[in-house]
Amino acid sequence: MDFVDDVSDDDVCEFRIYFKGLISEEKVKDKASNYAGIGVAICDFRDNLILEITKPLVGVGLSKQTVELKALIEGLDAALSLELGRVEFYCDYYPIYQFVTRRWLPKQRKILMLVNQVLLLQRKFTCCSPTLVARNDVKYAFKLAREAILSQVSRLLEQNESKTVKETCVICLEDVDSGSMFSVDGCMHRYCFSCMKQLVEVKLLHGMLPKCPHEGCKSELIVDSCRKFMTPKMIETLKQRMKEASIPVTEKVYCPYPRCSTLMSRSEVSEYAKDALVGIERSGARKCLKCHGLFCINCKVPWHSSMTCEDYKRKNPLPAADLKLKSLASMNLWRQCVKCNHMIELSEGCYHMTCRCGNEFCYNCGAEWKNKKATCSCPLWEEDLIWYGNRDSDEEEEVSDEEDVDYDDWLFYR
Repeated sequence: MDFVDDVSDDDVCEFRIYFKGLISEEKVKDKASNYAGIGVAICDFRDNLILEITKPLVGVGLSKQTVELKALIEGLDAALSLELGRVEFYCDYYPIYQFVTRRWLPKQRKILMLVNQVLLLQRKFTCCSPTLVARNDVKYAFKLAREAILSQVSRLLEQNESKTVKETCVICLEDVDSGSMFSVDGCMHRYCFSCMKQLVEVKLLHGMLPKCPHEGCKSELIVDSCRKFMTPKMIETLKQRMKEASIPVTEKVYCPYPRCSTLMSRSEVSEYAKDALVGIERSGARKCLKCHGLFCINCKVPWHSSMTCEDYKRKNPLPAADLKLKSLASMNLWRQCVKCNHMIELSEGCYHMTCRCGNEFCYNCGAEWKNKKATCSCPLWEEDLIWYGNRDSDEEEEVSDEEDVDYDDWLFYR
């Protein structure tokens, strides 16, 4: 099927295809690269737009002739999908015009394959003729091809801007996305979420209030900021630890009812009970702020209305669990902090103990340390507790099955 520039009136085409393929060198972040795009406009014989196509091309080895032929193929495919029978396509690139009119034979195999594809598509139309025109006649297709290239450049710029900056966590020394780094309020020291979560878990497990891990920094963590890396359960525990830390040890009062156990201060429970109870100063009766249950603030048990505190203590010695704890403490040489009453075990190191409440004392005799100095004449350490030799440092003592009391809440390991 031969194509000529002059056609008879019977062969006048009803539709026009304007196409353009472009290759342009663009700079993205000071890096120059080639980008390709195609533009196609299908119009009626009065140039009323029917369809426009703008499409970026991605691939290796794209040439000007390749992208021009791909743009033409895209236009012919679109015309066939619209079931247009009589079309005329306008070409402003002389070599392509020569190829599709079969006046030139492509030397490159890839170009030859594309030209053959064009020829096959032409046979599917009732009439399909090429016309060589000036660049200005395909300016709309040129504009569409240019938009396809600019869309690629814009997408790359957005991707580069959205690429996460890496930071090194000074604890684990891992490179972490900046979005996964936590800034401690106040000091702005930064650590990764994973390290902060582990730090908080360990501190809360030991009943301590977590702070900024930077050496010498005393900035405290804020609950709302910690929600980024902490579970809801950890958040609740942190709130509890913060409340515990805000109340002096001598002022702390826990509701004795097992299903409540709310932490309160002596002053607030006394104030709360004034209006509800008569003679509270003399009786020792108090009312829980949460469950509203009555309890004795002296005996730390549910309210014993029919007897005095002395009678109650005489008739109700220490509970079995407390007796067993004291027996284990004596047998294992545990010590009890005189300030907060927590049990402490010396696993290794010197006799200078620092309780989680801040109290410092001698583990050997219990004497208080003042200004980082001992007030007793006990030795500072025992050799067996300093040098382990071949002992397995991971060895742990196991409580026998008969001892069914959970003492994790009583012990604080140094």
